[in-house]
Amino acid sequence: MSLHRLPPPYPRRVPLARTGTPLEALPRTSAALGVELLVKRDDLTGAELTGNKVRKLEFLVAEAEDAGADTLITCGGEQSNHCRATALAAARRGLASRLILRTDDPGHPPAATANILLDRLAGAHLRWISRLDWSRRNAIMAEEAAAVRAGGGTPYVIPEGGSNAMGSWGYVAAVEELVDDLAGLPPRPTTILYACGSGGTGAGLVLGAKLFGLDAKVAGINVCDDRAYFVRVIGRICDEMIGRWRLPVTVEPDQIELVDGHVGAGYAKSRPEELATIRDLCRRDGLVLDPVYTGKAFHGLVTELAQDRARFGERIVFIHTGGVFGLFPAAAALAPLL
Repeated sequence: MSLHRLPPPYPRRVPLARTGTPLEALPRTSAALGVELLVKRDDLTGAELTGNKVRKLEFLVAEAEDAGADTLITCGGEQSNHCRATALAAARRGLASRLILRTDDPGHPPAATANILLDRLAGAHLRWISRLDWSRRNAIMAEEAAAVRAGGGTPYVIPEGGSNAMGSWGYVAAVEELVDDLAGLPPRPTTILYACGSGGTGAGLVLGAKLFGLDAKVAGINVCDDRAYFVRVIGRICDEMIGRWRLPVTVEPDQIELVDGHVGAGYAKSRPEELATIRDLCRRDGLVLDPVYTGKAFHGLVTELAQDRARFGERIVFIHTGGVFGLFPAAAALAPLL
């Protein structure tokens, strides 16, 4: 528990994540970039249940169980870390799972590799949809929920990325860890950086920083959409949390920081320079990133520092949100760089 403030009224959670995760130095990358660089190793929240989504699922699955649910329903891209974590969390808790997965050709879905393989191993029911149908993903999840009810079951629908008021408590808890992680270090201007893909991690970090008085900036590097979109999404989630649990803070739009301009070729599409950044970091400090989230965000960090060494202050804490399984589908693209 943090010694800085009393903890907020956490909702009930179930034990899924291995926390608290370590805060580690990246000495050779720090020297190369000219700034103290630390990494919060949320890729170590588990093996199969690895990454940032597991923190969120602790709260979401608890709410599902309290509602008597027997089936978890969620959605994501074809190699979704969140969907894989949901399927495995469901199996661990004795629940069924249904995943709506976006792909280019639903009639010919991709092979069962990486996260898809784990989805299938966990026994998830997969429904493939097109990129065009993705715009009505909430309606499609409602259809799946209706099918569960028609079969006598009780569904619980989890939004994309687990990014809602309940799921975001996972990253309020992560801030509580970060306050203690940083307490033993010399004080210096610090920025917490994270890959922003659906907004829930960001909402938890922003709100947690307020609740625990974290002496650091919080900024997301968006890997899809744009700054305006995530200011709206993160603000909405924060407002829902503040209202639902009567939290003694406020979050204004100008307090939500996004470092825009690093989406590159698009969501889950990698450019050679982004993949080269993943390679270079691994060779310098042995840290493995993924191409969809952390690799793209870290490349954004490197690009910003190349333009302004003081961009994020004297110390950066990079939240490693996991996603290692996403490297395997990128093997062909990485091969020329190795």
